[in-house]
Amino acid sequence: MSQNNAVKIVNRVSARLSLRDPQDESLCILCDVLEQLDLSKDPDLNRWLAVLHQQYPTVKGFERAFPSLCFALATGVGKTRLMGAMIAWLYLTGRSRHFFVLAPNLTIYEKLKMDFLPGSPKYVFQGIPELAQTPPVLITGDDYQEGRGVRLDYAIAESKTGELFGGETAPHINIFNISKINALDNAKGAAKSKVAKIRRIQEYVGESYFSYLANLPDLVVLMDESHRYYASAGAQALNDLNPVLGIELTATPKTVGANPRDFRNIIYHYPLSRALKDGYVKIPAVATRKDFRAANYSEEQLEKIKLEDGIHHHEYVKTELTSFANNTGNKLVKPFMLVVAQDTDHADRLKARIEHDEFFNGAYRGKVITVHSNLTGEESEETMQRLLTVEHDKDTEIVIHVNKLKEGWDVTNLYTIVPLRASASEILTEQTIGRGLRLPYGKRTGVEAVDRLTIIAHDRFQEIIDRANNDDSIIKKVLYIGLDDDENGIPEVKPQQIIVPSMAEYLLGNQIIDNSGLQLCEDKAIYRTNSTPKPILGTETERKVAELTFKVVSEEAKRLTSSQQLSMPEVKANVTRRVQQALREWEVTQHQTSPSSTQIDLAEMIEEQPEQPSFPSMEDAEVQQLVGTITEKLMEYTIDIPRIVVLPEREVNYGFNDFNLSGLDRIALKPGSKELLLTHLENNEQRTISWQEGGETEERLENYLIRYLLDHDEIDYDEHADMLYKLAGQMVSHLCSYQPQEDAESVLKNAGRQLAEFMWAQIKQNMWTTPTGYTGRITQGFDVIHPATFNFAGNEKPRDFRVAIPGGEKNKVRQMIFTGFNKCCYPYQKFDSVDGELRLAQILENDASVVRWMKPRPGQFRIEYTNGRNYEPDFVVEMNNGYCLIEPKKANEIDTPEVQAKTRAALRWCEFANQNAAKNGGKVWRYALIPHNEIELSRTVSGLMADFMMTNSLSA
Repeated sequence: MSQNNAVKIVNRVSARLSLRDPQDESLCILCDVLEQLDLSKDPDLNRWLAVLHQQYPTVKGFERAFPSLCFALATGVGKTRLMGAMIAWLYLTGRSRHFFVLAPNLTIYEKLKMDFLPGSPKYVFQGIPELAQTPPVLITGDDYQEGRGVRLDYAIAESKTGELFGGETAPHINIFNISKINALDNAKGAAKSKVAKIRRIQEYVGESYFSYLANLPDLVVLMDESHRYYASAGAQALNDLNPVLGIELTATPKTVGANPRDFRNIIYHYPLSRALKDGYVKIPAVATRKDFRAANYSEEQLEKIKLEDGIHHHEYVKTELTSFANNTGNKLVKPFMLVVAQDTDHADRLKARIEHDEFFNGAYRGKVITVHSNLTGEESEETMQRLLTVEHDKDTEIVIHVNKLKEGWDVTNLYTIVPLRASASEILTEQTIGRGLRLPYGKRTGVEAVDRLTIIAHDRFQEIIDRANNDDSIIKKVLYIGLDDDENGIPEVKPQQIIVPSMAEYLLGNQIIDNSGLQLCEDKAIYRTNSTPKPILGTETERKVAELTFKVVSEEAKRLTSSQQLSMPEVKANVTRRVQQALREWEVTQHQTSPSSTQIDLAEMIEEQPEQPSFPSMEDAEVQQLVGTITEKLMEYTIDIPRIVVLPEREVNYGFNDFNLSGLDRIALKPGSKELLLTHLENNEQRTISWQEGGETEERLENYLIRYLLDHDEIDYDEHADMLYKLAGQMVSHLCSYQPQEDAESVLKNAGRQLAEFMWAQIKQNMWTTPTGYTGRITQGFDVIHPATFNFAGNEKPRDFRVAIPGGEKNKVRQMIFTGFNKCCYPYQKFDSVDGELRLAQILENDASVVRWMKPRPGQFRIEYTNGRNYEPDFVVEMNNGYCLIEPKKANEIDTPEVQAKTRAALRWCEFANQNAAKNGGKVWRYALIPHNEIELSRTVSGLMADFMMTNSLSA
């Protein structure tokens, strides 16, 4: 096969399987290697090593009797999908049709069988059309004795149909647990054999299945968690299989045992530190209490505090995840907390403590499972199976585990880890932290609590922070338990959560729902706004009509240019007809449902629910009148925000202007100082950074800086090498100008990252992009305002937004919730600042020219700015003469690059919105970026817009 064709297949497989960058890079490397070296049953290993070492110097040996290459990918990046991509590429390029996938334990074995099964949720070949037409033949350690794969290869009957015969061209994928390779499995009552079962002669083939595999001319072995196959028995079995190629996949490319060593066949390494930087896993954070001194507490007291603070974080994350799911429409993730115990007795005592009435009033009784290791510390397969159910078990909130976790536990809902009596080195192992790094939504969401894994480590906090200074540290984030007024604080009291309907729904009679799923009672006056609703929706049928109307209007919005068109006779008639039809269908289902089953469902949410009346049918005229009332409220409290897709008219290129580093005279580092004083050029702010001696030696001094600059996505070595070496040379020359070269190298070795960041700040300032035009396409004229979920402090009550906040509480405004609005599209709102956002809300409510306003919920706006990130303005305001997007911002942040990038994106969005408005006779859109210290109650919206409205001069 030509090289071009092989590369095309790489690109096709990568696109079809949506491979991540490290997966794609691994597949490209495999392609590159096999385009240079042929697969053979009798390979010249010395030639293989000679060719590989020139291009991949980390490959120093194969560790086995056949060519075997290790692809070391961090936990959570996707080793199984990469395995599927490699099998697909080897098959589609005609290099192999027979594969042997090896699992280290029963848990991973069962997982692999499912992942390679067509139709399964995580099917590894989903999207490869050739493997849909000719599905793989799966042979496992449970059914190989049936001879499925062998019969297809050697015993093809002439009467077989073409469809069955298609199996002869399909890939054969054998999936085995390593224990099956050497297992004797002597049947009860049969003569004992010292030969492994898979090596015994099988009647259907005339030889053992193992020999059959070893004789295949194109067998490729893929080893999942390959560090488990370096023991003598497993290694010899693999050598006996005599494959043409071995592909090893692991997150820890080291041998196990008392004296571990790095693999000698690592051809690609993507460590956890890079996965964190690239956003493929959760961000680990370490949590403690402010001014906490572990020496002041006994071991028992310390455990109690850590467990309680673990619960504080767990409950906080639980509300954040619920809020995210409600506001974005994503699936709800139910988190759990992992407690790592010292031994079995310790675990049992912890379970008793957590389930005791004195521990949070017994709230976790029955919600704790204890998973014990055996006496040797290796987990039984039954243990792993119990762990796997945690992701789907709504009743389990706490898992107590003994010792480190091993491979195969691929849960995504672990958010809190409480390691008890563990050293810092044990806490920081990938076996401890790595188990909780997988992202529940497949990618980071931008919501910190959803994207973060937290380790409660009061007693080891300093040690972990010390280690965090290392370049390869995976922990950089610090949280403080019990600190409510800090952005890095986690409250002790579980936050309250309410689901708030839009003002239109609220005024129709829909109620606020609290975080237990119950409607808040009418007599709780703190949950009333100034506009107390008059319940129009008094019966279950009326509420169903409202629900159906909102659903139908949401669908109609895709065809309408504004919400005001809902008043047009033909639109009203169409909406009414569709609601009437859906209501009839619903009423039929209600009459078919027994009253008893209905009561059972309701009892799950409300303890004492009065007997429900039957659902009376509504006449068409009643439905028509009610639909009319509902649509009027919708129009009154809807801001017509169009959905706009903005696309560049051509490819956007970028590069860097030629420049010289400035400010070098401010750097005077010497090896003995162990401190770096940096002065930020933009604000002269000074910062001191400490470091430890260490690091690998580079051939050129410039490389100590370039290796860190390459971490930035904007830098392409092939494209920008000249610039990098020029600037790095300037830094090196400066360091060498006042000290010997060996001292300069010591500084570069220890402070290379900080110096590279000093350089990067100036490189960014000299970045250019090719100007391009953009086109905007309106996909929807408006959208129905959906309910919003708000979290606020557990000891807070909704506050009247007009009542002044005491000075000492202003820094806690993000933990508060406000009510009392007349023009807001929601009866409740939260604000990020008092002097900026809350003050602006007061101005909006006072201004007679304001019709309505809102703070958009997540996903309401799709304004794309730098690198595809989404920008959502703080306020959307409808006035008599137009619409305004308003962004209150701290005065010292107005000119920052990110704020300016958002401004340009918002202006571009307004431009397309105005083009749409001009066609349909709508109001004009404007954008204002307002410094917080300019927002005063004496100002009007018109005055603020006149002073701070941004113009399209920024959009260039």
